[in-house]
Amino acid sequence: MRIALFITCVNDTLFPGTGRAVVRLLERLGHEVVFPEEQTCCGQMHYNTGYRRDAQRLAVGFVETFADADAVLAPSGSCAAMVRDNYPRLGAPGSRLARAADRVAPRVYDLSELLVDVLGVTDVGAYFPHTVTYHPTCHGLRLLKLGDRPYRLLRAVRGLELVELAGERECCGFGGTFAVKNPDVSAAMGADKARNVAATGAEVLCAVDNSCLMHIGGTLDRARSGVKAVHLAEILASTEQEPAAI
Repeated sequence: MRIALFITCVNDTLFPGTGRAVVRLLERLGHEVVFPEEQTCCGQMHYNTGYRRDAQRLAVGFVETFADADAVLAPSGSCAAMVRDNYPRLGAPGSRLARAADRVAPRVYDLSELLVDVLGVTDVGAYFPHTVTYHPTCHGLRLLKLGDRPYRLLRAVRGLELVELAGERECCGFGGTFAVKNPDVSAAMGADKARNVAATGAEVLCAVDNSCLMHIGGTLDRARSGVKAVHLAEILASTEQEPAAI
């Protein structure tokens, strides 16, 4: 299958290893990954802070860039949710943007959706000999409704022990601009989540959004917990021959 990679702003600027892991994983599974260089931001930040026209312009660029893609992979639950949930509402009913969004949005997937639903695989041949706990991010949980897909993928990884996270459905407190507008509340929520993560005894915290991992991981680092925050793609791309660096 020919899969277009939408790398997202956070991954591009702060966590490029996630994109490289996605490419290694999908190519190992026998698929072609393409990277349209015209891509830019999905517009989530602009949309969430009330800059609707800017978000519309970015949405137009996205649907034009990925118009011919069979599948678009966004290794970020929040960005995938932005396209799928908000793009169809950004344009007026019947407008060019609304029609284009209706065509493209259903072909935009989170990594776990693409693997389980589209490619029909849960065992990707990964090896990751560590104890892991999983945080289901808000967009993945409530908008994409990823359900047990990430858990099924993690349970199939050789050497990995998956441990339950107390309060897993609670928000970590990042919320993009929420963390900027409400820093004290955001930090308190992050501290609660970090305490629950540390209490699991896990070596690794996994999620499908690097923004959430950055927030929780920063709190864990400052507490010197020793827990590493790792994106799902990096765990699934890890093999005995090419192990993930944690």
